[in-house]
Amino acid sequence: MITSSRRPGASLVLAAAVARTALTALRATAPGGRDRWERENHAGRAVGLYAGPASAVAAAAGVARVRPAAGLAVLAAGVCGAYDDVAGAEDPRRGFRAHLTALRDGEVTSGAVKLFGICAAGLVAGAVMRERPLDKVLAGVVIAGAAHFVNLVDVRPGRAAVTVLALGAPGLLRQGPGAEAAAVAMGAAAAVLPDDLAGRTMFGDTGAHALGAALGAAVVDGNGRAGLAAHAVALVAAAVCGDRVSELARHSCE
Repeated sequence: MITSSRRPGASLVLAAAVARTALTALRATAPGGRDRWERENHAGRAVGLYAGPASAVAAAAGVARVRPAAGLAVLAAGVCGAYDDVAGAEDPRRGFRAHLTALRDGEVTSGAVKLFGICAAGLVAGAVMRERPLDKVLAGVVIAGAAHFVNLVDVRPGRAAVTVLALGAPGLLRQGPGAEAAAVAMGAAAAVLPDDLAGRTMFGDTGAHALGAALGAAVVDGNGRAGLAAHAVALVAAAVCGDRVSELARHSCE
């Protein structure tokens, strides 16, 4: 077994290999038919969602090798994202407020399921990864917040992958499980970046949330309470701003 605290580079390469292999297999087989895997991107062109499950599986498996609880949170984030990719494909509502408003009115949207599912998974992982009550909560906020943040920036080809690479790179300078989690996220993102940039595939909610959760796990393992608090505040602020932008965009289209 690779020693995670000493070989993050090996974890990066392994995650990239798993993601690339899964991407190739999914593209070749398209389980359930190609129509199920195709979406229209910002430019109106059809692209495949193959990168999402491929990167999510690679990230979850890689993180689970050193932090099983974090690996399960990454997997849960990917599964919740996949549910929204499928069930929410035709839902025009965007942002937390829209889905929470629908929930208040008695409608459980796929976005609400995703929101509460990822938050719950993040809090459970945070509770296992940290010892003190406040640290547990902060860790959960960071994992769930990072998952949402990467999905928030996934609005154009390559943006989610480049964000993961940029935010994960500093984690490689640390020692311990955090360095491996960062390496895993970067490897999975790098493996599908060429196809993402070329518009042949995209992460969707599945991949964006999973890679974000992996980055969150890296932050939790690499920071003390002050660092966790700073990251939690920044991620919550980003979520609030992103929700506001989504609300404004929705009103401008009405």
